[in-house]
Amino acid sequence: MGIAAGRGIADITGETAECGLLGYGKADQQSAGLHTRQRARAFAFEEGRVRLLLVVCELPLMSDAVVREVLRRLPEGYGAANVMLTATHTHCGPGGYFHHRLYNSNTGGFREQTFRAITDGITEAALAAIADLAPAQLRLAQGELRNASTNRSRPAFDRNPAADRAHFPDAIDPATTLLAVERDGRLHAALNWFATHNTSMTNRNRLVSADNKGYAALHWERTVAGVDHLADAEPELVSAFAQTNAGDMSPNLGLAPGRGPGGDEFENTRIIGLRQYEAAAALTGGRTIRGGLDFRATHLHLSAVDVRPAFTGDGRAHRTSPPVGGAAAFAGARVDGPGFKGFRPGANPLWDAVSRRLVYPFAPALRDAQYPKALALPAGPLNRLVPVIQERAPVQLLRIGPLFLIGVPGEVTIVAGLRLRRTVAAIVGAELSDVLVAGYSNGYIHYVTTPEEYDAQEYEGGSTLFGRWELPALCQAAAGLAAAMRDGVPAEPGVPEPTAAVRARRRRAEADAPHPGRRFGDVLDFSLIGRRATASFVAAHPSNNLRRGGSYLSVERLGGDGTWVRVADDGDWSTLFRWARSGAATSIATVTWNIPEGAAPGTYRIAYHGDSTPKGPFTGVSGPFEVR
Repeated sequence: MGIAAGRGIADITGETAECGLLGYGKADQQSAGLHTRQRARAFAFEEGRVRLLLVVCELPLMSDAVVREVLRRLPEGYGAANVMLTATHTHCGPGGYFHHRLYNSNTGGFREQTFRAITDGITEAALAAIADLAPAQLRLAQGELRNASTNRSRPAFDRNPAADRAHFPDAIDPATTLLAVERDGRLHAALNWFATHNTSMTNRNRLVSADNKGYAALHWERTVAGVDHLADAEPELVSAFAQTNAGDMSPNLGLAPGRGPGGDEFENTRIIGLRQYEAAAALTGGRTIRGGLDFRATHLHLSAVDVRPAFTGDGRAHRTSPPVGGAAAFAGARVDGPGFKGFRPGANPLWDAVSRRLVYPFAPALRDAQYPKALALPAGPLNRLVPVIQERAPVQLLRIGPLFLIGVPGEVTIVAGLRLRRTVAAIVGAELSDVLVAGYSNGYIHYVTTPEEYDAQEYEGGSTLFGRWELPALCQAAAGLAAAMRDGVPAEPGVPEPTAAVRARRRRAEADAPHPGRRFGDVLDFSLIGRRATASFVAAHPSNNLRRGGSYLSVERLGGDGTWVRVADDGDWSTLFRWARSGAATSIATVTWNIPEGAAPGTYRIAYHGDSTPKGPFTGVSGPFEVR
């Protein structure tokens, strides 16, 4: 019979101006332009009546609201059990697309425009992948990548038993896994998993960016395969770089924000992304997958899981508690970006004293679940008033031949991931290397640490909201799914997260106006310094038209027939689009083209494409300039 496969890709870029960027949680990190577009890359598989759909989304986090909306729009036969929506975890994507209030804290509330861009794009990519289903050859290969991650939480990692630490002698997970789809002997799609945070761009950046994993995918598609993302033609290749257990893995090899292998955050992003691409590309031509698709899923009420002694590690039964954020969670991950003043990893004397003297003595069940966390955000009680934190976690197990993916809606550390993988591998009889944790999938519950790591109350432990028994509860759920898959019986579906009603932030129509004596699109300034061309234009607000599937700019070369041909757009690595207000109603768009070394000699120009509220669409064009 064999496995049919298909792939699709679509733009999911939201508001690139005056929208809070999700990831670092900084109030002042508001979007002010575009570094690289965000895309959804979908992969559909079919064997007989069994269907699977994986969509890798260049988003900061996956929201329950997005999952619900996308599932509602998919064809019959695709649902919560066999569809995995997973985020790459860029920290520089527009936020406001959650129905849980915590994640809209720096966006002024729910942003309908960004939500629609994301859900429309994911749906388009998914439908394209389903329409593309056709006989294909699947190959699976594993390798190692050792210079694209570092452990940012070593004090917590070192608390783990020696046997677990011995599995990761360098305190990193170097495994890189590639699922390749071939048709007629050519690479048709590529899906890679590797554990490193998507935080090469810092919390000082204001440009929307898909970060290092976005660069890896862009490089393989655009530079290597020659894909034109704005063309109507079917792309030559769709490649995605997904996350696995990246909870304590950072790309900032110098153990500080922006301290990567390059000279600045842009170069750090490129180099870490390039290393992921090179490691993945070296794996093409792996072992052939003959068949075997399957899926199981459940919803786990993480606030009240009775965990059996077989999974707790201390031989006793325990129970998880409603979610509570620790003081260490507000400190942020110092290696990737500091959080809020007054908080720090580890000991927080004031919060520790309040928790240990005034709360834990009177709440033994809470103490058993959450101690030694310094309690700072009682999300469980707040959820009774407004939806703040997701409490019902979708846990999923997908099988593609020998490959098993454990879908978890959280940021899983490498040892926590190892325990989940060992749990499933032992039950289904798989090689450990063929079992991966697919973190950041189908929702978001913050971090998942081992009980030993939890006790350190580093950032990751403080962000393990459901307490020290959260990982054992997830292992217990994963074991149930694995046993059901092994035995060919259904899994208990559980109860999904309640639907949350959210009032959308109404975006006022921007009072766009050109500069006095100017028209929209007029060139204000142009410079060509070395191999960098920069043009500034009289602009309108970018949110008047997100240009999803299009571009705010184009770099054009004069052809021999006298026509201008686009050679780059705002999705290219070589371009930057910046937007800034210059008055109450006036604004400036600045386009930068870092001329690639391989650019053909000739005459070029830069164009800016905008939409004003009073005038509609317009285009501004710079004067011609020479590239030699």
